[in-house]
Amino acid sequence: MKLWIDGVRPAPYGYVWVKAINDAILQIEMHEQNNIPFLLISLDHEAGDYGSPDYIKLFDWLEETGRNYPIHIHSMNVLGVENMRRIIERNGWTEVR
Repeated sequence: MKLWIDGVRPAPYGYVWVKAINDAILQIEMHEQNNIPFLLISLDHEAGDYGSPDYIKLFDWLEETGRNYPIHIHSMNVLGVENMRRIIERNGWTEVR
C-alpha cells in the first residue's frame, strides 16, 4: 500500500489519498491490523485546512510509536523539506527520492 498525504494535490494512480493527519494514522493502523504491507508514505509539508499547521506532525507520531516506513517528500516548501529530512535522518528512516 502507498499512502499519499496532501491537502491539495490528488494522489497518483496506486496511492490511497488522505488530507488529514488523523486520516493518515487511521489508514496506517488499519493496514497494519490487516497485515497489508506499507510500501511508501508520500507527503507534502503544508496541511492547510486539514487539522495541523503541517504534516510534519505525522513524523512525531511515527517517532512516538516506533514505526519506520519508507518516506517520499513531495513538498515544494524548501525549508519544510529540510526540516523533514533532518527528522528522517535522525531516526534512520529511508527517504525515497
